Amino acid sequence: MIGAIALAAVGLLVATVGLLGLLERLPMNRFAGVRTTATMRDAETFRIGNKVAGLPVLVAGMVGVIGGVLGLATLIATIVAAAGMVAITVAGGVLGHKAALAVPEPAKELPAGCAGCACGNCGVKKLVQSDVARVSGQ
Repeated sequence: MIGAIALAAVGLLVATVGLLGLLERLPMNRFAGVRTTATMRDAETFRIGNKVAGLPVLVAGMVGVIGGVLGLATLIATIVAAAGMVAITVAGGVLGHKAALAVPEPAKELPAGCAGCACGNCGVKKLVQSDVARVSGQ
């Protein structure tokens, strides 16, 4: 009976995280949502990864809530629902991770003061040297 109530409570928490992710209201954090290296790259990839994972995670949470209610009658329902909730949540996380991997990385910006200074750090020096070599016939 305590396991069924705990499953329903955890299911409600998982469903809430899934709904927030689906609605793009889940803020980037260290505790809830899909938190892989790909999704934690920046706020945009976190938002996209959790939006994609939102529906499966919401469904997993609902499986947990319904399984917790049914688990009040039988222990088997609690065990099956808990396993189903975990499996669906993991599948949603994998989908979210793959969606975050598909987001292209933002273009790197040149540091301030590097626009044409020919210091050699941003590649401008190499361009200038190749032009000079071509003009002088080297």
